[in-house]
Amino acid sequence: MKNEEFKKRYLAARRGIIARDFSALNDMQRQAVMATEGPVLLLAGAGSGKTTVLINRVANLLRYGRASDSDELPAGATEDDLSFLEGYLAAPSDAGRARAVGLCALEPVDPWRVIAITFTNKAADELRARLEKMLGAAAGDVWAMTFHSACARILRRSGDAIGIPRSFTIYDTSDSAAVMKRVLKELELDEKMFPPKAILAEISRAKDAVISPDAFMEAAEKGYDPRKKYIGRAYQEYARRLRAAGALDFDDLILFTVKLLAESKETREYYQRLFRYVLVDEYQDTNHLQYLLAGLLAGGNDNICVVGDDDQSIYKFRGATIENILSFEKRYANARTIKLEQNYRSTSHILSAANAVIKHNRERKGKELWTALGEGEKLRLCVAENDDEEAAFVAARILGGMADGMKWSDFAVLYRMNAQSNRLEYAFKRNGIPYRVIGGTRFFDRAEIKDVMSYLCVVQNPEDDLRLIRIVNNPPRGIGAATLERVRAAASAAKRPIIEAMRSPESFGLGSAPRLAAFAALIGDLRTAAASMPLDEFYDVLLEKSGYLASLGDSDEALGRGENIRELRSNIVSFLGRAPEPTLAAFLDETALYTDIDGLDPGADSAVMMTMHSAKGLEFPWVFIVGMEDGIFPSLRSIGEAEEMEEERRLCYVALTRAKKRLFLTAARRRMLFGHTSSNALSRFLDEIPPEDIDRPPAQRPAAVSYDFERESREPDPEYMEHRRRETEREQHFADRSRTYAPRESGPVRSAPPRASRPAPAGAPQQAAPLLSLAPGDAVAHTAFGRGVVKSVVPMPGDALLTVTFEKAGEKRLMLRAASAFMKKA
Repeated sequence: MKNEEFKKRYLAARRGIIARDFSALNDMQRQAVMATEGPVLLLAGAGSGKTTVLINRVANLLRYGRASDSDELPAGATEDDLSFLEGYLAAPSDAGRARAVGLCALEPVDPWRVIAITFTNKAADELRARLEKMLGAAAGDVWAMTFHSACARILRRSGDAIGIPRSFTIYDTSDSAAVMKRVLKELELDEKMFPPKAILAEISRAKDAVISPDAFMEAAEKGYDPRKKYIGRAYQEYARRLRAAGALDFDDLILFTVKLLAESKETREYYQRLFRYVLVDEYQDTNHLQYLLAGLLAGGNDNICVVGDDDQSIYKFRGATIENILSFEKRYANARTIKLEQNYRSTSHILSAANAVIKHNRERKGKELWTALGEGEKLRLCVAENDDEEAAFVAARILGGMADGMKWSDFAVLYRMNAQSNRLEYAFKRNGIPYRVIGGTRFFDRAEIKDVMSYLCVVQNPEDDLRLIRIVNNPPRGIGAATLERVRAAASAAKRPIIEAMRSPESFGLGSAPRLAAFAALIGDLRTAAASMPLDEFYDVLLEKSGYLASLGDSDEALGRGENIRELRSNIVSFLGRAPEPTLAAFLDETALYTDIDGLDPGADSAVMMTMHSAKGLEFPWVFIVGMEDGIFPSLRSIGEAEEMEEERRLCYVALTRAKKRLFLTAARRRMLFGHTSSNALSRFLDEIPPEDIDRPPAQRPAAVSYDFERESREPDPEYMEHRRRETEREQHFADRSRTYAPRESGPVRSAPPRASRPAPAGAPQQAAPLLSLAPGDAVAHTAFGRGVVKSVVPMPGDALLTVTFEKAGEKRLMLRAASAFMKKA
């Protein structure tokens, strides 16, 4: 047989056998799985099965290597091999399976040579679990983890090349805020003028741009903005404190990994050889640092596969850069793009609405979601008189769904801002609907958990002054605040960690301090114990020796806190059962990088409330999107800004595509937020939904809603009105405000607390100041913000959006009607 004919037949048989392994996938999914070599961009639409594609792609790499994407034959391939493969392809058998895989494989990859980076622990855990189910325990060695987790592992192994101690601890957002507050206090900067959160956000942007504290300060000193100089000083001191404590914040994990790979040729080449294949999920959400990291890891052979959806890029406020995915083909000239457009989640009406909305964006690659699930129900729009009635409508629909046999967990309510959950929670409590609010107090943010975790952190890294100060007198050890301040000052003057001053107080000029020395000895004993026993056993020892659990007492509150502390032990046991590196450092890394969504228990039978941003990656049979009003969604700050509006529209696309079967959109003619009642036009996004996809009763057609709004006559919804009648006859019960609520079987009933103010009846005259006539360039004076100049005026139905640059307060966006009462021309 001629060589060319032999090669052609062998390759055809091999690809046919490999393709059969993935026959459950659709054509485009299978193409994505089998395109293993070089840079690949997978444009994966919402609900298109991207996780399934990632799992099967990794399975293909581990089982067959590069065989499905190569024209190279294995060394020593024979006519007998070809005959076997062609026979197996025609009639596969279990007996011939092992030989067929062996003859097809071309450099199959060891699991630890594949890194699959995701954004959430939940996604990483799912990836690992499904890989192990498909390929066995060996698949657990794949680096399936978040950006931060991968960087933490790299820095613990190799960070000493750039001076990062292997015992570093990770500061979460609350830890960073605590450090910054201390910095601002010592720099004598007013927190009202320099909010810690705002300063940390500025520092985060600097780190994303790879700007060091000294470089930031140098640029600030050359500029004309005095505020930048203060921020620069805070940045320098914040970085110094973290360095002294041997701590890294979330941004540092990626920044220093990029620095390590960029500056250490030996380290860079090691990891580029280690990782033959780099996969990055949710690529549209990467920031500049993450973009650099992915490029550095894949730099050895450019075998990088990024999965994402430019239409779901919604985290600009976190530094995400949509340009990363839009310019992928420019960054990698030989890149292949594969579109996954078949949706397995939603019905046709939902997808048609989402497609129509997102088409109004210009900055996108373009794709069209479709489904084989049928048309389903049309979207339903409800415009309520106020936010109380809006919440009652949502509750009524959920109760109706339950009457039809659904579960509480089938329902999700999405909103643009957390403040919107207020009236919804009251309505759910009144109607006995169990619910969870994603974004409330996390388990790891509870005081008792922070205390015990601080003990673990100090055992891991005694130089962590922040955590040490938290626990030194917790439980009470007779070490007062004045003593602590003297120890802190002495250690700071000597530029040494506080623990050293506690170990030998005399050498730091503190005299005899037996209580300080005893605490330092306790930490030493705990470190010795931690090095010699499993983590779960050590946890029991820590609770006993520290005396923390015993100090809680036996009150009802203390019992609850004790239960939380014991639940933390369950987390440790669970971690030990799945962790590739079951160490204290690895456990602390995992918990520091834990997010709200990671804690979403799919087995909990309760309705869910969350922001649209938090809902990304989730799906529910019924979804309610509340607050479909201009100024709320899209947000007020985005109106008139083309780039911001595109992000809001992508957020709308994400929200719409969370629904599987039913999708309800609601708005209120009047809404109270932050103590003020306002009326807004219906969201412009509603006008972008095709009429054939949405059930919009005649009286609820799009209309400009202004402060002069008069009630439209409309046909009442019988189901809604009946629900309202029953509700008013029922005594109302409100439990104390909780972020997780389950109805009580019995107990005292109380009426709903009165609202701070009630909207005027529809049609009642509104008291308003005379409207100012303003144009760009006009000078104005505001009672709160002082003097300023109008930058822009954007007309809106019954109102206008002003952008004013004030001399002291900076740039503000104000609604003309509201501002007219507090502002005049200067």
